[in-house]
Formats: sequence, C-alpha cells, structure tokens
Amino acid sequence: MKYGFIGCGNMGAALARALTKNTTDVLLADQYADVAALSKEMGCSFGTNEAAASCSRVFLAVKPQVLPGVLESLRPVLAEHKPVLISMAAGVSIAQVEQWAGVALPVIRIMPNTPAAVGKGMILYCANALVEEAVIGDFLNDLSQAGLFDRLDEKLIDAASAISGCGPAYMYLFIEALADAGVECGLPRAKAYTYAAATMAGAAQMVLSSGAHPGVLKDAVCSPGGTTIAGVHALESHGFRAAAMDCVKAAYERTLELGKK
Repeated sequence: MKYGFIGCGNMGAALARALTKNTTDVLLADQYADVAALSKEMGCSFGTNEAAASCSRVFLAVKPQVLPGVLESLRPVLAEHKPVLISMAAGVSIAQVEQWAGVALPVIRIMPNTPAAVGKGMILYCANALVEEAVIGDFLNDLSQAGLFDRLDEKLIDAASAISGCGPAYMYLFIEALADAGVECGLPRAKAYTYAAATMAGAAQMVLSSGAHPGVLKDAVCSPGGTTIAGVHALESHGFRAAAMDCVKAAYERTLELGKK
C-alpha cells in the first residue's frame, strides 16, 4: 500500500479525501474513528496502526501529545519498512519525529488546514535531507486535489500555521458574525450565510489573483462618505486589527507550548 493514515480525525480525513481523488492506494487506521465507514466512503482500505505503518508513505495525523507514544509503539515496523513519514502534528519538529521513531527515516512535515477537504487547502511543508526531491514531487502530485502547497523553512512553519492552519476557525467566526448582523437587519439566515461566505471567498481570490496589497483593495471599495467606510470605521473602533493580530499571536504561542510537551 502506498499511503497509510494513522489518525483519521477532521484533518486526517480531509487529506485522505483529497488524496483518494487521485489514488485509492490508501489505508486508514484510527482506534477512535469509524475507519470502516470512512474507507467505504472513500473507496480505500482500512486496518491497524501497524498495517498503516508498513505502507511506503505514512501520514501521522494524531494529536501532538499522542504522537510520541504512537511512534515508539511502531518502532519495529518502521525499522523494517522504512517508510516516508508525513507529520502534521502542530508544534512538533522533524527532529522530534526522528527521535521518537528511533530510526533514521525520511520525514516530511506538513501544516495543512481543513479546506483541503474541498480542494481549497493551504498546506505548508518542509522535509529532512533523507527525502528525495522525486518523492516530494510525487507527493505533491498525488495531493494536488487538496489545494495550494508552499515549501517553507521549518523555523517559520509554526508562525505560518497560526495563520493558515488555525485561520479557517477565525474566518468561520467572521462569517457567522456577518450573517448574524444580516439577520438582525432582516435577511433570512441561510441567505446571510451564503452572502457572507461567498463574499469572503471572492475577496480572498481577489488578493490571490491580483497580487495587490489588501489595503489597496479595501480602499477601492471605500468611496468617500459611503457606507463601506462607515463599516470599516466601526470595525476599527472595536479594535478589529488588534484582535486579529492577538489571535494569531496566541495561536503561535500555544503551538510553541505544544512542541515542548
């Protein structure tokens, strides 16, 4: 089997769904999730952690605090099969994965986000020296349906993940708040959610496609004495930018804490 997943929670399942759009050579393992139902849905296989660890490429999709025990229990299998490990544990460095595995293995570290499930993920990655470039190219091709990939120095991944990895939650909060305000103004809730979500998606695509500074794009919407600048003023008066900066910093600091445990 080419790909094994140890852990099939929200993030693991999201990547597995994206992966199975290009290949069904995938095995799922999770002692807590119903992997039999998931594998049937995705058209792939399921088994134990040991079976997943015997695949040629192994996604480590468990919580950071659980990962040391999982890797230590799988040391004999890892030593025998020598797979490429693909870790997505927040705050866990490649060096820590290598130490817990107990054997020199190629390791790819990724920081994905849940929109990978619909092909709109933002996935950061780096790798140790044992990962051949051909393997990385094949990995990126197999996961092409997950979204946008960006290679980054490992020292920057925790900071970037505080934006992209945690960011969907921040966006959902903003969408919900915008929709709540729309409902207060008389809109049906379903329409308010659609308008808020579609507007956020469109604005994000404008930033990605145009390459323009977000401030320039914002200014283009704010006509003198108009409605938008009044709304921007209201956001600024409530510390919108400071709150956004604080949430990213808090997520980053928590990631560092997780890496020390």
